Amino acid sequence: MAGSGAQRFAAATAHLGLVPQRMPDSTHTAAEAAAAVGCEVGAIVKSLVFLADGEPVLVLVSGDNLADLERLSAVVQAEISKADARTVKSATGFSIGGVPPIGHPVPVRTIVDESLLRFETVWSAAGDAQTVFPASPLDLLAWSGGTLAAVGTR
Repeated sequence: MAGSGAQRFAAATAHLGLVPQRMPDSTHTAAEAAAAVGCEVGAIVKSLVFLADGEPVLVLVSGDNLADLERLSAVVQAEISKADARTVKSATGFSIGGVPPIGHPVPVRTIVDESLLRFETVWSAAGDAQTVFPASPLDLLAWSGGTLAAVGTR
């Protein structure tokens, strides 16, 4: 994996015509990203990696929600556990705080929380803790090959 996370993301998604934006401040957390972008926290996509019976699953939830592990377990029909930083990097190719919802070296099973659909545009990490990109939630769903489900909770 040569290049920075943002460079790898840009290369992996070049065919989509995305316009990643480097922010002057950190976008590591949903609150930081919302402040940097100038949107509400809910319009930030959190890309969270869990293990479903030991296999990585990427869960996309809005910045004002948490992933509900019981709901997630029911959707994927597996026991859920939290992934550590090494597993996140291994599964997605990116470090925590910069994990994008798409553009991974190999496909990752993805669950998209339906609460993201309340926004016309959402902002996601683009490979590092300072780079983000805008997209519609439906595009993220299509590009990720994800499954839409109610897995978020406040």
